[in-house]
Amino acid sequence: MDPYSSSSASSGSSGASTEAIMDQLKNQLAQAYAEEFLETVRGKCFTKCITKPGTSLSGSESSCVSRCVDRYIEATGIIGRALFSSQR
Repeated sequence: MDPYSSSSASSGSSGASTEAIMDQLKNQLAQAYAEEFLETVRGKCFTKCITKPGTSLSGSESSCVSRCVDRYIEATGIIGRALFSSQR
């Protein structure tokens, strides 16, 4: 049976199959979230910090990108903790 099929039988293997599908879905969502997060950070931090694109970053650009990424990671953590704590 492929992961998109459903079975009307209520056997013990159905629960294991559902659990496997849920694990796969969680992994796919985590990957999609990570990709979206990186793309957002890349776009926002680049726009904010890189004033003159070239072959390398200046010291101030490098510091700005580092701080920008740190802030996005921190903000995402705060939002994630707030969302997950409100679900309990």
